[in-house]
Amino acid sequence: MSLLVKQTQAALREKIIEALGRAVANGELPCEPLPDFNIEKPANSANGDFSANTALAGAKAFKKAPKIIAECIVKNIDLKGTLFERVEVAGPGFLNFYLSRRYYTEILKDVAAKGDQYGKSDFGKGKRIVVEFVSANPTGPMHIGNARGGAIGDCLSSVLEYAGYEVHREFYVNDAGNQIEKFASSLEARYLQLFDGSVEMPEGAYLGPDITEHAKAFAQEHGDSYVHVPSEERRKALVDYALPKNIDGLERDLLQYRIKYDLWFRESTLHADGSVQKFINKLKDAGVTYEQDGALWFRASDFGNDKDIVLIRSNGLPTYIVPDIAYHYNKLVTRGFDRAVDVLGADHHGYVPRMKAALTALGIDASRLDCVIMQMVNLVRDGEAIKLSKRSGKAITLTTLLDEVPVDAARFFFNLREPDSHFDFDLDLAVRETSQNPVYYVQYAHARICSILKKAQAEGVIPRDVTDEELDRLDSDEETELIRHLSALTDEIIAAANSYNPAKITHYVIELATLFHKFYNAKRVMVEDESLMQARLFLCTAVKNTIRNILTMLKISAPESM
Repeated sequence: MSLLVKQTQAALREKIIEALGRAVANGELPCEPLPDFNIEKPANSANGDFSANTALAGAKAFKKAPKIIAECIVKNIDLKGTLFERVEVAGPGFLNFYLSRRYYTEILKDVAAKGDQYGKSDFGKGKRIVVEFVSANPTGPMHIGNARGGAIGDCLSSVLEYAGYEVHREFYVNDAGNQIEKFASSLEARYLQLFDGSVEMPEGAYLGPDITEHAKAFAQEHGDSYVHVPSEERRKALVDYALPKNIDGLERDLLQYRIKYDLWFRESTLHADGSVQKFINKLKDAGVTYEQDGALWFRASDFGNDKDIVLIRSNGLPTYIVPDIAYHYNKLVTRGFDRAVDVLGADHHGYVPRMKAALTALGIDASRLDCVIMQMVNLVRDGEAIKLSKRSGKAITLTTLLDEVPVDAARFFFNLREPDSHFDFDLDLAVRETSQNPVYYVQYAHARICSILKKAQAEGVIPRDVTDEELDRLDSDEETELIRHLSALTDEIIAAANSYNPAKITHYVIELATLFHKFYNAKRVMVEDESLMQARLFLCTAVKNTIRNILTMLKISAPESM
């Protein structure tokens, strides 16, 4: 929560304890230790700005009805010198406290003082978190699921940074294992087909046009020089040629999407440095493996998983889980991150307990691994789900999506829903310049305020420092509601960080834009009363800067005109 809210709650707690002390001194309550009590913001502002359950928590200790205790507190509390103007007893004994105008004035001053730092906190205490997201198969282009994962992972990383964590963004490149073998055989077949049309594609091969394009480009450079060499040599040459191009393409496409990673971690390094074999040996030494049907198994069922897991197949090759275990060990132990967060697709539900079981077996606290399971996304046009690009007739990838939809809209839309919910991405809405388009609606609020400030300047009105008394005049329902929402930003960022749900921030900023439009439609800013006009210009600036801070955090532009 913001420093102001913390200070206000702390001051209120002190006043409540002082009131109890007076009640005890007056003989109204017995002298007993007071159990801890909570001070919270009610969901409904009609129940006050802060609510305390002191009377309910102390009923057993004081051996009195909560309502009687609450009335004793109200009788003895002194709110002078605080930001509260009154307190009421509600229900069975809740204490509902109502803030004075000065509290709202302090909020606006806090927003202005913090500037582009408003919303940030030290909640995370600088703990180091590595967030791994997208990690698309490098054997082909990124699909729409990767596009959603990229927006969620990158915005979540920013939310964690604003909440006071040290965040490291990472892409795990699966450049080893079965998919690379399949990539190699697919490239080999397409290359040989250029010289012998009778060559057939192997079963399960990758059939995308990118495979053919790589084979043709390789042939243009090397001709038929690899037709008569051993298959192993040919496949290696083709992969060495095509894979770096694919990885470069992934990096280029993600930069267009405004995602820059701190590290592209290659799976192949775990094989090359012996990490994969090292963790097989570690699990063997821990006595949690056994052999069956020529394969090596991990007793994952001993660590909470529903079944055991194959580590080494009967053909002697490790399964994909082994390098993944080594990778997570590298993050949490070798590199010493306090926590690892993986953004995973909906098909990874079973992966999480398997990985946690392996970490536990290795003596690592599995709670240090958190996984965000992301559900499927459907692309919708004209009210119907689509799978193909209108222009190419091919499956829509990240790049073809960004050909149709602005990056601002893509990043915002993919964070409109909680990661674990299915999402229909409306392609028509994403490009519409109307208030129905949520990102346009928010950006328009920012541009509208910029226009108000420019107009004021054109009329010779220069925003000046305003007094507390002038800001106290912002007391209409619309102004109060807007300022109250401004005060909630830090808490919302912390809540989004705790729940790994950046959708909380898009919801927050949409509501902020809504409350601003509501205020603007109800109250004139450029009024004849200069004092009130300056106070409203101050409020407008606070809202503008807060919208800008949020959009900057989400890597979305904040236009000054639209």
